[in-house]
Amino acid sequence: MSYAIVGFGKIGQALAHAFARKNIKVAVASRRPPEALAPQARAIGPTVVAKSLRDALEADTIILAIPFGEHREVAKALPSWKGKTVIDAMNALVPLEELDGLPSSAFVAKSFTGAKFVKGFNHLIAATLAADPVVEGGHRVVFLSSDDEDAIAPVADLAKQLGFAPVKLGKLNEGGALVHARGRTWGQLIFQDLFKKEQ
Repeated sequence: MSYAIVGFGKIGQALAHAFARKNIKVAVASRRPPEALAPQARAIGPTVVAKSLRDALEADTIILAIPFGEHREVAKALPSWKGKTVIDAMNALVPLEELDGLPSSAFVAKSFTGAKFVKGFNHLIAATLAADPVVEGGHRVVFLSSDDEDAIAPVADLAKQLGFAPVKLGKLNEGGALVHARGRTWGQLIFQDLFKKEQ
């Protein structure tokens, strides 16, 4: 399984730290050329590799950590998203009428036709996401939701590999709504820093 993070701002870098901590290889890309990202990527760790967007999108699993308004541009970069898993780590700080009445992830998913689409890693602030998720015998919770039940399992496995405790919230418009930021409305679980104890 290969991984890429699209977007190398605070959230993208926080996720890169999580991969580096576990020595898991991950490509990082943004609108800037890879050589502009390379020094920061190297500083995070040897498994974090700056690539062009086109090369990064060859990964099996792609995490979107870009400003919400840029998702359509990324979606156009591939003719088909079949066989890809896309993890939406964005929050939509746009008026609700721009989302056609849909949860933000369901709106984004329309652009990534054919992809397995999962909402996840979006409810924590960057500094928390970058920190070691194992604290006092517990693991920091990440919430996952998807309209495709089969899509959640590999993302939950990745979350566990990174040291997090995945909690499935069901479909995007059900449990997923608890972690969506839409317009000026924040889901009840946004910014909740929760831990799950080892069983």
